[in-house]
Amino acid sequence: MLLSALLTSAGINTAVCVVLFSLYSVLRKQPSLVNVYFGQKLKQARGERDPFWFERLVPSASWIVKAWGASEDELYAAGGLDGVVFLRGVLFSLRIFSIAAIMCMFVVLPLNYYGQRREHEKVTTESLNIFSIQNIVEGSKWLWAHCFALYVISCFACFLLYHEYKTISHMRLVHITTSLSSPCYFSVLVRGIPWSPQESYGEAVEKFFSNYYASSYLAHQMVYHSSTIQKLLSDAEKMYQIFKSKPDQKQCDPNFMRCGLCGGTAPCKKVFHVPDFGGTELREKECAAAFVFFRSRYAALVASQSLQSSLPMSWVTDAAPEPCDVYWSNLRVPYRIFWVRRISVLIASIVVVAFYMAPVVLIQTLTKAEKLQKVLPFLKEVTNRNFIVQIFTGYLPSVILMLFLYLVPPIMFFFSTLEGPISRSSRKRSACIKILLFLVWNVFFGNILSGSVLDRLGRASNAGQIPSQLAKAVPEQDKFFMTYIMTSGWASLSAELIQPFGLLCNAFYRFIMRNKDASTYGTLTFPYHIEVPRVLFFGLLGFIYSVFSPLMLPFVLIYFCLAYIVYRNQILNVYETKYQSGGLYWPIIHTTTIFSLVVTQLIALGMFGLKKSAVASGFMVPLIICTIVFYAFCREKFHHIFTKTPVQIIIEMDRQDVMCSRTEEVLKNLSSAYCQLTCIAPEKESLPDDSGMGVLTCITVEEERCLDDSGKGKSTCITVGEESNQATSACIMVGKESWQDVSGKGASTCITEGEGSRPGDSGKRESTCITVVEESYPDDASNRESTCITVGRSKSC
Repeated sequence: MLLSALLTSAGINTAVCVVLFSLYSVLRKQPSLVNVYFGQKLKQARGERDPFWFERLVPSASWIVKAWGASEDELYAAGGLDGVVFLRGVLFSLRIFSIAAIMCMFVVLPLNYYGQRREHEKVTTESLNIFSIQNIVEGSKWLWAHCFALYVISCFACFLLYHEYKTISHMRLVHITTSLSSPCYFSVLVRGIPWSPQESYGEAVEKFFSNYYASSYLAHQMVYHSSTIQKLLSDAEKMYQIFKSKPDQKQCDPNFMRCGLCGGTAPCKKVFHVPDFGGTELREKECAAAFVFFRSRYAALVASQSLQSSLPMSWVTDAAPEPCDVYWSNLRVPYRIFWVRRISVLIASIVVVAFYMAPVVLIQTLTKAEKLQKVLPFLKEVTNRNFIVQIFTGYLPSVILMLFLYLVPPIMFFFSTLEGPISRSSRKRSACIKILLFLVWNVFFGNILSGSVLDRLGRASNAGQIPSQLAKAVPEQDKFFMTYIMTSGWASLSAELIQPFGLLCNAFYRFIMRNKDASTYGTLTFPYHIEVPRVLFFGLLGFIYSVFSPLMLPFVLIYFCLAYIVYRNQILNVYETKYQSGGLYWPIIHTTTIFSLVVTQLIALGMFGLKKSAVASGFMVPLIICTIVFYAFCREKFHHIFTKTPVQIIIEMDRQDVMCSRTEEVLKNLSSAYCQLTCIAPEKESLPDDSGMGVLTCITVEEERCLDDSGKGKSTCITVGEESNQATSACIMVGKESWQDVSGKGASTCITEGEGSRPGDSGKRESTCITVVEESYPDDASNRESTCITVGRSKSC
């Protein structure tokens, strides 16, 4: 590839980035797109509609200043520890490649350019090979500079890695200490519960843990199969989003105008009968999994790390994830079939990797115009034109590869789901590792190996030439990876910033669904399983080609500069942190970085051997050994903090709870923590008339007393909301049933799908609820039984 082809690709990608960055700076100012570009902050505040002003249409860089100036505390509040760890990984790459760029661009690159005594032509017509180590003659003393540069880069990388590992380990300990009041530290997930015809799963759990953990066992919560109640809960959550997004209440007194929803002239109640989940039917819906709660954190920790039975597939215990991190679908799957799933996923992953080798070979064909003419002779006329050749060899191959790679994340995410993770965060980490391995093998090694095969096509080569040809393949592919960094790196950051999928969803909701309320669209979580592998893969390319082809370093450095700004902006403004892993992405980042260093040093060892520099090759051996020893040292010193919970911190917190009499307060909320429904993230948002307290507490599906104002109403109910002393009701239509006039029972609210009214109550607190049986309201004083779903302010069940 000529330098002009590389510059053509750089010009196209730079133009794309400038246009999309400018477009983003305009679109983010439009009030109608606030849910796309400020989803993180939309849940915190709901502002008035801004009037039009001309500045909305003018691109500006104010968002860059705000993203750059945000403190680490602000990033932690917005993205959690995972967001901070990810950004520190990007910052580490920015630092190390800044050092590498200074070292290699001013020392190694000039030596490569003048490595052979020859008369240089015009720079734009020069081949890119003269900027790489290929231009150094065999036995040259200048190879000492490459060896020294690699030592400098490796030493600085290890120093920065140690500093980051130490800092992030401390941050994780602080995170654990500050989150010890979470229910997950008192809870254990039990799977593989043995089936018995004499007793239910719930009775077996209570019997087992009451027997072997008599002093510490508190209670348990069974996992149930999906049922009608799950569908009602899903509808209730959607209605809750409508309640939350409505404007201030408007009084709705009885009048002669009929209700747009039910046709009545008075406030109304929807009657919708559902099956009563009695004790026998509920037991039949139990799964062989349960959450078991203990009286202390230490007891839960011991139980989660112990083998409970002589049969390893029975009574399997794991530390419970955070309530909003639980992946309920996998808890209902029998534990004994997960090993079959894992083997199937491994085989399927190998098939996908093998399948993707075909487009990689095709792409390598496009990078070589002469090979393309041999394979497709009818393109000979087209490829004779200089500009077309530059497009074909410099820009098109990386675009095609990027399009093929768009299918990989959803496939690997699906495979990770099948493996059976118990939490959403662990599913993302598993997908992250799979995508990273795919990129390293298919995109890096696949392109190198396929390019080497194409170069040998038509030649008679013996087995002795294969190692030398493979060693030469790495620096020969630097041109393709330069264009890949620009296309998949620079352009992907622009696409991440502009959020094309969010724009399409916004247009669909506004113009097709006719829903202009931005708060009901929902927000996304940060795609760590996509972005972490991409950042680490570009780091791998940067390390490998820093010495062999220093011309790649400016492209890598520009990518990490853009990534640092864009990702900070996205974490602060766009993505919502619904769950997190507590910084568990850092061991992946650290291990991959060490792997990149070792691969770079091994390739350098082979390259110095090909260049017949025995001394430089000899100096690579101790560097490789020291890098591996450094990795083992860091793993031994810090890695256990990311895999285990310190008992010292756990016991100290248990003692503090006893001394401060906080134990009972913590334990009474355990049974309501793990609710088997789609979890609404705890927010400090209020319903239209409440006092700003949080929402979402519990679901109760067992026979319990519903404490209404009189304390007399017995019901089986599901409550989503905080407690209150008094509540009047609002009604929502669920299904095609009749509405009943309840105007004689106190104030109520009728909600319609559209421009409905929101009447206030008569001096009482208004709650929002779904009543699914023709009975009294939650604050009614009657003794009639009811089955109700309450969304909002009502007494807890």
